[in-house]
Amino acid sequence: MSLFVGLGNPGVQYENTRHNIGFKVIDALVKEFGARDISKSSFYGELFKHASHYFLKPTTFMNLSGKSVLAVKQFYKIELEDIIVIHDDIDIPFGALRFKQGGGHGGHNGLKSIDAMIGQEYLRVRIGVDKPSHKSQVADYVLHDFSHTEQLHLNQLILHTSKACRKLTLDGLEAVKSKYSLKSIEALV
Repeated sequence: MSLFVGLGNPGVQYENTRHNIGFKVIDALVKEFGARDISKSSFYGELFKHASHYFLKPTTFMNLSGKSVLAVKQFYKIELEDIIVIHDDIDIPFGALRFKQGGGHGGHNGLKSIDAMIGQEYLRVRIGVDKPSHKSQVADYVLHDFSHTEQLHLNQLILHTSKACRKLTLDGLEAVKSKYSLKSIEALV
């Protein structure tokens, strides 16, 4: 049993922002698997299921993502090591893709919330969105849409990431790290 969690913010105004790339990967996975909607208000998010895979998009806003993850984890009795969180990462270049288990939140409010609610030892799929030139611009930067140039490669990045996520449950972290990690978007172009 595995739980894939894509981080993002609900609402049409956030749909194409850098912070919502986790939602976009979940949308791709739900479509690929043909997962069915099993959402309940007690999950604080949109939840989909296919076989023993669950796909979650918390609708609590980023800062409270842990509330949704905890609710689904407890209801379905999902182990921490079977939770895979897909999120934007400003500390790596646009299009870079990294995988790890555990670690800190790096200032990411969604991860901070999840860490506080369930602990840190879940798998992380880190999608690089690059960073603004000044640290004071981070909040504004992640809540803005991808640039035109980035949008040209976004679908390719989302598909590559969803394929890597599917392989995580089959092949394990180390195999996926070596085969699907990207240094930047150039690796896919």
